[in-house]
Amino acid sequence: MDEGEETGLIEGADGRMRCRWVGTDPLYQHYHDTEWGRPVADDRRLFEKLCLEGFQAGLSWITILKKREAFRELFHGFEIERVAAMGREDVERLVADARIIRHRGKIEAAIGNGAAALRLIEREGSLAAFLWGFEPPAEERPSVMTLRWLGENPVTPASTRLSRALRREGFRFVGPTTCYAFMQSMGFVNDHVPGCHARGECESDRARFGRPDASA
Repeated sequence: MDEGEETGLIEGADGRMRCRWVGTDPLYQHYHDTEWGRPVADDRRLFEKLCLEGFQAGLSWITILKKREAFRELFHGFEIERVAAMGREDVERLVADARIIRHRGKIEAAIGNGAAALRLIEREGSLAAFLWGFEPPAEERPSVMTLRWLGENPVTPASTRLSRALRREGFRFVGPTTCYAFMQSMGFVNDHVPGCHARGECESDRARFGRPDASA
């Protein structure tokens, strides 16, 4: 085992230490540095990530990341009402567009998830209020040792609870592994490996973050 495998870190060309999973791809590094693990309370961004994590199922995130701008174009910037209003003709158009993942089931699920999100917003006040209700307590978060093999995509009690809740609400492609990846990326947990330059930044962001709730 080399030092990077043991620590879970990799040194970039810029001299900064990052989580080993990010590798050397500049696009992936930028995502890691500026987005992954930063807490988000914006409904549109949360909805987009839920949908894109669903498209990722069975694939790598870098594959989705490279297609993200095309996804945003074709799914109306992931504005929830516009996605929910998409119909059969839109599905056929997207299935034929090679710029995204042309998986009919996932495309239909994203549209259906838009309708489910609207129902939640009407009931809860915001999608963020519902989702952040599943923020895991400290004792359920991965240990430092776990963070070193995070590429194995752990399932946690909190991600299982969120997955079950979303499925009850009518969401699809939201299994426990997908939900934990969502939690990681949207800052519900800070899974940057100790020693990663972004870990402390995410901790500071979380300290300033106002956790959404249904009364907001």
